[in-house]
Amino acid sequence: MEKRSIGMMARSEGLERLINRLPAEHQSQSYLQKELHRTASGARGEHRIEARFNEFYLDEDYSVMWNVQLQLGNWPIQMDGLLLTKRCAIVIESKNISGKIHFDEKTGEFYRFDEDSVKTVMEDPQIQLRKNVRFLSIWFKKHKIPLPVQGLIVFTAKKCEFISKPARTLICKTYQMPEMLLKIHEAHPPMAANLPLLKIKDMLLSSQTPFVEIPLCQRYFIHPRELKTGVYCRNCQSLTMFRTKRSWHCQSCRHQDLLAHEFALQEYFSLIDTTITNERFREFCGLDSRHVAGRLLSQFDLQTTGESKARCYRLKD
Repeated sequence: MEKRSIGMMARSEGLERLINRLPAEHQSQSYLQKELHRTASGARGEHRIEARFNEFYLDEDYSVMWNVQLQLGNWPIQMDGLLLTKRCAIVIESKNISGKIHFDEKTGEFYRFDEDSVKTVMEDPQIQLRKNVRFLSIWFKKHKIPLPVQGLIVFTAKKCEFISKPARTLICKTYQMPEMLLKIHEAHPPMAANLPLLKIKDMLLSSQTPFVEIPLCQRYFIHPRELKTGVYCRNCQSLTMFRTKRSWHCQSCRHQDLLAHEFALQEYFSLIDTTITNERFREFCGLDSRHVAGRLLSQFDLQTTGESKARCYRLKD
């Protein structure tokens, strides 16, 4: 039987599961709820940009890439979007920040006022954009790619208002992005007609270095013993699944799920550790049988070390 591949959850889904497995009164609940809101909002903003990009068009060759992750030595970067044209490359930085937006040129501060007029000072998105533009310029030079690099910050929140804008950085709202990209493109003179955009894109793709996510308990300094154990029911959202007759059944809603252990294993890797043993799997899922746990773990394409009771299962890189 072919083994199934398995990996970690997306950050927002992992945060939902972490919140669900912590006691309601846990001291980290409020902070994690804010992290979940911020992460989910960012993902929605990036999806809005990708959807709006359908309105962009050139008569000449161009290519767009999303979530570009590269590394030079020990310097990793992540670009939300990258537009490649025969005149220039444009780094797209997505920001889902609502409210009244202020770029203070005198102090270098970036802040917003929300609907209740509460001021929040935040990291200036110009800094991240400049780093990414500088990185890509160096990367292009190293690979002998003669493309100038520009940058654009796109604010994706539906309720945002620019009160002050920076003088040297291009920023816009999502609906303005297609025209802004076209304006940046047209501001650069044509390059060599035979510039191989497809080859450049292939080089970028082959150089991708995906960000290594660490389990959320480690990220947020939460001890795994603080988590509730049990197998999650995707029908009623409770930790009340039990194993019987080669399937999982929910004690609360009677829902049946053949693959509930797969979701539980994904939870474990996302929340606790990227390595698991038979014993730890049984503790997390509430299983009694070492034989059953071993048979379930063997269904997945995992790296294994050790033999018998000392065997460890690890997520593949």
